[in-house]
Amino acid sequence: MASHPAVLALRRSHDALAALVPTLTPEQLVGPAYPTEWTVAATLSHIGSGAVIGLLGLDAVLAGAPAPDRAQYSAVWDEWNAKDPQSQADEAVAADGKLTEAWAGVDADRLPELSFALGPMQVDGVTMLRLRLSEVALHSWDVAVAVDPTAAVEQAAVDQIVDNLAQIAGWSGVPVAGSPEVVVETTDPERRFVIAVGEAVTLRPAIVGDGPATLALPAEAFVRLVYGRLDAEHTPTGVAGEELERLRKVFRGF
Repeated sequence: MASHPAVLALRRSHDALAALVPTLTPEQLVGPAYPTEWTVAATLSHIGSGAVIGLLGLDAVLAGAPAPDRAQYSAVWDEWNAKDPQSQADEAVAADGKLTEAWAGVDADRLPELSFALGPMQVDGVTMLRLRLSEVALHSWDVAVAVDPTAAVEQAAVDQIVDNLAQIAGWSGVPVAGSPEVVVETTDPERRFVIAVGEAVTLRPAIVGDGPATLALPAEAFVRLVYGRLDAEHTPTGVAGEELERLRKVFRGF
């Protein structure tokens, strides 16, 4: 059975999380994560409850059963909110491991055939897998950077996420004044994108004729930018400029 590359990236992100959590002190668990209105334990609880809900959904799709309903989601959130910080941390790792292995058990060729309800939309298995990867990778960074300001999103995750940011950009982007388009060039991996800011915000791959880049940065930083996690304190050296400041206002996080 072949595993999708996003599964391999998900496993790398899980392994990094599993290595990080045991190093966290009780004081760090109740201290601020990124963003600071969340504690580290609350962020890990979000990873854990999301894993439980994700596994319920994946199991239902694989079995051809009805998707979990809102009441089931609420019960999971209530259960995790009631846990103490240390339990939230430890059990988040365990829950994420179970969901990671469940995704690993789905053949890569079958993923595009799966259909998941996501609000009013239906998305395929590859999309749902990558959304989980984004959730784990970015929230793991939220925890890691609270204890290590130089922390980075796992590169294997970046490689999968960077080409699939259009939906997130559309959801989270807030139109602001300025030039209608920004051409962005990334490294590691090398990509070119166009972010259009009008009545809505869109992101697409650049094509011939789009012109030179007005913002260049590592792909890891670009992923964090679109997810609202590229403040000045956590921006790579040499990445600056008017367009960066504007895009920070477009992508404020969620």
